[in-house]
Amino acid sequence: MARPKSSQHEFKRDEILDAAAQCFADRSYPAASMNDIALACGTSKARLYHYYGSKEAILFDLLDRYTQRLLAIIGHAEATAQRRNLDERAALHELIRSFLQEYETSATRHVALLGDTKFLGDAQRELILNRQRDVVSAVTRFLRRAYPQRLNAANQTAVTMMLFGMINWTFTWLRPGGAMSYAAFAEEVIATLERGLAGGA
Repeated sequence: MARPKSSQHEFKRDEILDAAAQCFADRSYPAASMNDIALACGTSKARLYHYYGSKEAILFDLLDRYTQRLLAIIGHAEATAQRRNLDERAALHELIRSFLQEYETSATRHVALLGDTKFLGDAQRELILNRQRDVVSAVTRFLRRAYPQRLNAANQTAVTMMLFGMINWTFTWLRPGGAMSYAAFAEEVIATLERGLAGGA
């Protein structure tokens, strides 16, 4: 019987994924090598291969875990809204805050999700894309419930992508410790939605 993997094994994988995400963001996925990732981890390439058989395996694990994390944030937001008996707008606002709290510490993972999914094999790429679609569908449901008089079959996709357009590219300009915090930006996004969508309700 195979020995169970230790918590240290998973901790090492997390370290590798952190380093790999930074390498992919700094150098681009095609340019980053297993040797670059090993150096960033302070280990040997042989040791790196003990955990991952290829650079693509690292990318897939990175995106697999990250998309699961995004879906977990949505599930947690839904459960929190029910537990706290929040109205639909407050539930959406909490989801936006939760996404931006996550983005503050996962910018390099988000870069990989937006730019590197295309480098996966067909089956793995489709799995990640389906998770992204699930995230978009869930946010659409939050928006539709929050602003039922403004969203309809014709505009709901556009409004959902407008929201993602506001928050998904923060890694290009919003910096932890900068003039505006991620938490403050979340409130600006919420205020924009309220003025723009609630105004015509």
